[in-house]
Amino acid sequence: MEIFVSIIIGALTMCAVYMILSKSLLRIIIGTSLLSHAAHLLVLTMAGLKTGAAPVLVDGVTDYTDPLPQALVLTAIVISFGVTAFFLVLAYRAYQELNTDNMEEMKGTESND
Repeated sequence: MEIFVSIIIGALTMCAVYMILSKSLLRIIIGTSLLSHAAHLLVLTMAGLKTGAAPVLVDGVTDYTDPLPQALVLTAIVISFGVTAFFLVLAYRAYQELNTDNMEEMKGTESND
């Protein structure tokens, strides 16, 4: 199972880097979101993808799932949604001001500086 998820992480990272290196601002935002999801899967995979019972504080329970990576990923998901929402609002405002989402056109020219 870890090998399959590792391949998915690699594919997500590859797509994210490709989209981040594009000229469109919307593609950069989507690439950033994909990269954060790849990081979430990486944290879960590094913690071990094992199935077991819920963590309980009772003597004799040996097969349980560690809740710490799941809590970390849940927090990271909330933060990444907030950052993505901020990026979308920022991109929308930039589009309103400049009438383009092309990064090359947003740089400006020497005559505009």
